Amino acid sequence: MAKIMLVDDAAFMRMMIKNALSASGYTDFVEAQDGAEAVKKYEEEKPDMVIMDITMPNMDGLQALKKIREIDPNARVVMCTAMGQESMVVDAIQSGAKDFVVKPFDAKRIVQTVGDILGK
Repeated sequence: MAKIMLVDDAAFMRMMIKNALSASGYTDFVEAQDGAEAVKKYEEEKPDMVIMDITMPNMDGLQALKKIREIDPNARVVMCTAMGQESMVVDAIQSGAKDFVVKPFDAKRIVQTVGDILGK
């Protein structure tokens, strides 16, 4: 089963994503609460994909995305963004993000996006 890293400074957002994915059979998760921790854990854990918030303290999601892509040019990263952050989404896609989901998100959309990226 795929290992998925969830990166968000809000623990309840990580829990919501984990619950949605767990209900669809995903069981292997790694969590990080900011971009700096995400980069470190990406190197240690080598997850199959990352779902990452854009706006976080210490290192934002865009900076973390760029660092993760330096470590692994094939990294599969999906960015989470709040409404009204369209310019950040464009930046994320240009920096190598595979897709994005808008918060508040629909659980089905998260599951579908993960399935599409992991080829399930």
